Amino acid sequence: MIRDRLTRSRVIRTAVPAEVQDIVALHARARATYYPDGLPQDGTDWLAAWQTAIARPDGRVLCVVEEGRIAGLASFRTPEGAQADTVKLFQFHVDPDRWRSGIGTALHTACVEEWQADGRRTAVLDVHVDNQRAQAFYARQGWVPDPDNPPAEGDHHLNLRLCVTGKSVRGGE
Repeated sequence: MIRDRLTRSRVIRTAVPAEVQDIVALHARARATYYPDGLPQDGTDWLAAWQTAIARPDGRVLCVVEEGRIAGLASFRTPEGAQADTVKLFQFHVDPDRWRSGIGTALHTACVEEWQADGRRTAVLDVHVDNQRAQAFYARQGWVPDPDNPPAEGDHHLNLRLCVTGKSVRGGE
């Protein structure tokens, strides 16, 4: 488990249940930036989803707190049916008002350090096809298209993979 990281006025730490409203609000602001027609109303209860993510004993929600406000968050765990050395980054968001301030890079670094400490070899995620900003960010961090999960025709997400160990990981090697 990572320790709280303090850099000037920025702390990266595990989120706590009392912060769920702030997390839901940041999540909505960030998602709204890549849905040109507005956030889809798919019936997801995001308050309940984030409460579950924070409470999961097999997952983690990290948050970046800067100047007393949550400015970034990441949620990850082993996905259903995956090998124990694989972790999925389910959510990764930075407050749009704080983009290009280093928050995303610092949070990503904290995630990778956590995954390495937990013995993870591979990280996976899916990113919305319209979210070009996030795709560019992930590419800069070393994520590549997942060769085992190419997008299906009409899919709205791209599957990416990161080798956590720094060694090439293709096709389960």
